[in-house]
Amino acid sequence: MSTRSPAEIIAPWAGSFSRPQEDVLVDLERFEQTLQKWQAAQNLVSRETLDAFWTRHVADSLQVLPLLPCGTLRIFDLGSGGGFPGLPLAIALKGSDARFCLCESNGRKVAFLRVVIRELALDAQVLPGRIEALVSRETGAVDVVLARALAPLNHLFELSFPLLEPGGRLLLHKGRENQREIDAAGADWHFDVVKHMSATDDHGVLLEIGNLDPKS
Repeated sequence: MSTRSPAEIIAPWAGSFSRPQEDVLVDLERFEQTLQKWQAAQNLVSRETLDAFWTRHVADSLQVLPLLPCGTLRIFDLGSGGGFPGLPLAIALKGSDARFCLCESNGRKVAFLRVVIRELALDAQVLPGRIEALVSRETGAVDVVLARALAPLNHLFELSFPLLEPGGRLLLHKGRENQREIDAAGADWHFDVVKHMSATDDHGVLLEIGNLDPKS
C-alpha cells in the first residue's frame, strides 16, 4: 500500500487535466467511495488490489493522458469492467471536448458505471453487451481505443479496427509478454508501434499503435 497521498499520486499528470487538480481529486475520491460500496456485492476489481486503488487503478489509468493525441474527441474503452482506464480519464478531462464510450457485458458492472457517470456528470456513455456484437453506428468512428488487461493483441486489433477513425490510434496496457504479442500480431496486421514504459508496473508497457491495417 502506497504511503503517498492521493494528491501526490495523481500530481504527475495534473498538467494534462482539463481543470484544477483539487476538483479532479474530489471526483476521484467520490468514484472510489462508490466503488467501495458496490464492491461489497459485485466484484468490480480484484479484491487484492483494493488497498492499492490509487496506484494500481487510478495512476495506471491516468498515465494514458500524455499519450492522447492533441484534439482527441472520441475515446472508446473496450471491456471497461470497473471503469478502468475510462472513468479516471473521463474525470481528468471533464469539461473538455473529449467524449467517452465504455463497453461492458456484465449487467451489474454496467449499472455501476452508469451510476458513477450520472453522479459525477461525466461526458460518457456505456454500451452494454459484448464488444464483438457492436457495430460502428452504435459508437461512431472513434479517435482512440483503450484496453487494459483484456485480450491478446491480435484479438484487440480485430475488435478495434472496425471502430477506428482513419488515422486513429490504440493505447493498450500490456505486460511482460508484450513483444511476443507484437510479433504474433505482425503475421496478420500492418501497424506502427511505440512502447512506453509503465509508470505503475515494472514489467508493463503502454503500446501506442497507429496505422493499423489488416494484411490481405
